[in-house]
Amino acid sequence: MALHAEPLPPQWQDWRWQLAHARTAADFGVKDHPTFPMRVTPYYASLADLSDPEDPIRLQFMADPRELIDDGYGPDPFGEQGAASLAPGIRQRFADRILAMMSLACSTYCRHCTRKGLLRECHTADLETLVRCVAERPKVREVLISGGDPLMNSDAAVLAWVDRLAGVEQLDAIRLCTRMPAVLPMRITEALADGLAKSGRVWVQTQFNHPRELTPDAVTACARLVCRGIPVSNQSVLLHGVNDRPEVMAELCAKLQRARVRPYYIFRCDPIAGIAHFRTPPEKAAEIRDYLLEHLGGLACPRVVADLPGAPHKRDV
Repeated sequence: MALHAEPLPPQWQDWRWQLAHARTAADFGVKDHPTFPMRVTPYYASLADLSDPEDPIRLQFMADPRELIDDGYGPDPFGEQGAASLAPGIRQRFADRILAMMSLACSTYCRHCTRKGLLRECHTADLETLVRCVAERPKVREVLISGGDPLMNSDAAVLAWVDRLAGVEQLDAIRLCTRMPAVLPMRITEALADGLAKSGRVWVQTQFNHPRELTPDAVTACARLVCRGIPVSNQSVLLHGVNDRPEVMAELCAKLQRARVRPYYIFRCDPIAGIAHFRTPPEKAAEIRDYLLEHLGGLACPRVVADLPGAPHKRDV
């Protein structure tokens, strides 16, 4: 039975309550993974049909024994702990942008996450060190504030980072990378949106993977950003059993466009440990790409790409 069939508590719209009542493997009677622990907001769990093991929302947060199968991949294919690291929590793979880890936590642990086996080894970035790294690299135009999810921090902390980076003249954009609009949309408050809009530099990068994630709450969260002039774009991950049917991905892209969220990328799963059961062949990605091009206008068509270790840029499928 899906959790949303139960009466909702009066604190349901309070994002702090949602975090305080995040559910773990024990709440669902499943075995947790020591390497890949389970955590999900009550809100996101309520979108799933928990009686269906193949439900596309359930698959994204429920622990699965297949995650422990050794598929030959490691936890850090992109060298985030090695050559890409400029300082603790600060990475650079591409000349024009730097990624900074603001948080090592998430409200919901996605089973397909690129950093699912890496976050315990990571560090958060020091803001002044980040500013110095940018200043030392004149080609850098963007900073990606990432994690974990940076919106696990307080409004004051997030806005302190945004305001400090907005004062760095060479930067054209500050990308806030967060899945909160999909898994905890009540985190996007009016006050937070007001603060993010002030600099005129913030772009929000989020991740919706299935049409059912675009609930009225999620659409409202996106509207709070868009209506203040903050561009919002979406990076979906192509996941077997979740969104690997062309008509499902087309519905998602159309709903994103209606919500004024630009479908930006569809990624094939990264080559990391623990997600082999989510991977789809390149032929499936190409099939979906062609279907979208045939059925949707250009504004609703994302690029279908793979991010490969050592590649100088995303590779089109």
